[in-house]
Amino acid sequence: MEYLLHHKVLETLYTLGKADCPPGMKQQVLVFYTKLLGRIKQPLLPHINVHRPVQKLVRLCGEVLANPTENEEIQFLCIVCAKLKQDPYLVNFFLESKVKTCDSVGSTSHSGALAGGSKEEVVANDTGQAQPPGAGSTVVDGAVHVSPAIPSAAPTDTLGACAAPGPSSNNILQDYNLVNSLLNLTKSPDGRIAVKACEGLMLLVSLPELGAAKCLTQNTALCELLTDRLTSLYRALPQSIDPLDIETVEGINWGLDSYNVKEDASAFPGKRALISFLSWFDYCDQLIKEAHRMAATTMAQSVRERFLVAVLEPQLMQTSEIGILTATSLLHRIVRQVTSEALLEEIVYFLLGEQREPETLSCIQRFPLRHRLIEHCNHISDEISIMTLRLFEHLLQKPNEHILYNLILRNLEERNYTEYKPPCPEDKDIVENGQIPGAVDLEEDPIFTDISPDNALTKEWLSASPPITPDHQRTDGKTEVHKIVNSFLCLVPDEAKSSYQVEGTGYDTYLRDAHRQFRDYCAICLRWDWPGTAKPIEKCNLEAPFFEGHFLKVLFDRMGRILDQPYDVNLQVTSVLSKLSLFPHPHIHEFLLDPYVNLAPGCRSLFSVIVRVVGDLMVRIQRILDFTPKLLLVRKRLLGLEPDGPIVDHMTLLEGVIVLEEFCKELAAIAFVKYHSTSTP
Repeated sequence: MEYLLHHKVLETLYTLGKADCPPGMKQQVLVFYTKLLGRIKQPLLPHINVHRPVQKLVRLCGEVLANPTENEEIQFLCIVCAKLKQDPYLVNFFLESKVKTCDSVGSTSHSGALAGGSKEEVVANDTGQAQPPGAGSTVVDGAVHVSPAIPSAAPTDTLGACAAPGPSSNNILQDYNLVNSLLNLTKSPDGRIAVKACEGLMLLVSLPELGAAKCLTQNTALCELLTDRLTSLYRALPQSIDPLDIETVEGINWGLDSYNVKEDASAFPGKRALISFLSWFDYCDQLIKEAHRMAATTMAQSVRERFLVAVLEPQLMQTSEIGILTATSLLHRIVRQVTSEALLEEIVYFLLGEQREPETLSCIQRFPLRHRLIEHCNHISDEISIMTLRLFEHLLQKPNEHILYNLILRNLEERNYTEYKPPCPEDKDIVENGQIPGAVDLEEDPIFTDISPDNALTKEWLSASPPITPDHQRTDGKTEVHKIVNSFLCLVPDEAKSSYQVEGTGYDTYLRDAHRQFRDYCAICLRWDWPGTAKPIEKCNLEAPFFEGHFLKVLFDRMGRILDQPYDVNLQVTSVLSKLSLFPHPHIHEFLLDPYVNLAPGCRSLFSVIVRVVGDLMVRIQRILDFTPKLLLVRKRLLGLEPDGPIVDHMTLLEGVIVLEEFCKELAAIAFVKYHSTSTP
């Protein structure tokens, strides 16, 4: 080993390998280097007589695609990447400084020069290491020390510097030939070689060295490779794909591409192209997830600018219903699939914008894509409406605070949906019948029916609720839970209820689901530093005009038409609203789940919207003969307990009533679970 290091044997082997003389020598040299680095346990790369020839050999890899030595090249590059992963500081040996003159910059495109290591680059001395004053290697106490790599300017700055007259005609950049060689091999026609090259890039982007991260994103074509391939794969997709196929396609894993159309019983036109696109997006997502924070941010911004804005946005803004549906379905799949924090943030900013000030009705079109997507929730095409609502439903479940703030919270922050009534001195916390001052007794309200004493759920929930005490209103401003629960349970009149006549449609499932979902949402929101109680009413700007926001406006409008909309649309609208109700923010809870909030004139809440629907329902019930038997028949058909038969009159209305009843039960369960989770010490 001492002989090998002192007599520059590796340099000699590199020279023979570069000349490939005798024929086949390059392959043997690559194998020897790979075994030497892989099997010797002692650190070899810090030695100048090792890392210098290794650098040179790296530059030879990936020069020619489908090269007979491609397999040996990728094995060699991967063992180098593995060594850098073990000792990240060694990456500084592979950040090769280069001097580029203004003439060469003007004669070659930036992307071409960076992609494969342009031959017009002037590299200082044979080691590939420039030696400007104050930089280079020094010997201290017998050890070799390499000075930190010179930080490089951004490519645009470099071009600008060359264009401007100045005393210096040279610009010092850094080259990352290890990355460039791997980028070239990702284009190999051999899929196994391409996957190994992608794995090598995954190792390099995860290195904690800031200088390497900057060089990787600024001086290589990595960002261009990711986005250009994403764009080309997207454009290879058919103009129209069934949304169900997009949602259910499996086998999405960038490292496992074993799809065989002849063996696929569920093949559909474009499945091969769809899997390729989603697999490459999965790779981009995983690469950004593993990358150094600075590199991750840069790559995610590149995906947003070069793919989402340039390619996907025009597809979402088009007028063709088939095109809108396909683009929205693909966007929905992307949102479901993304896991990296940086890429998720860029997708959110792309969809919703970065605005955080309260919305006004006059400025909801300030961000066109956000406005268009929310309007698509109310599209004339039910398929587009359902798909867009599902997109927002999955978006709300992502761990990004800006999503909920942009859509909902910024409009509720001042609580100007409430009307503040100063308490009179003679008022006490409760009146004799146990109600909040100013609240309406449900038994006296003609919209509500009497609470049946035989209702098992009411008994169960009331037994779990805190007993009525002289302090009727809790100190945190929340109405006692049994009153909220009963308010929602009593909304739908008895003659419009059908669940009690069918087994397995009780409330237990809603309670279990609400508990599980609320726990999951609390875990997501834990780091967002939300307040535990609502903003004091005295500190709120109640004089400001209230607008619930474009998103809630569309949802409330949809909810108000629940008796006249298709069953599938109603299910999706109520699903989004129930997801919103689960968030543990006091203003969301008050606006969506508190029936006793004093609404300001002209304002509406979820409860008030449902009250209007119920009022309309009670009028329309009187006009339908045999309403209750028909309602029960429709429920049994929906549950699969009755075979399909003749079409029932007023089917849309009957299905809407069933969804309304179930939604009220779900809201009651959510309110119950949220109350007891916050009251538990």
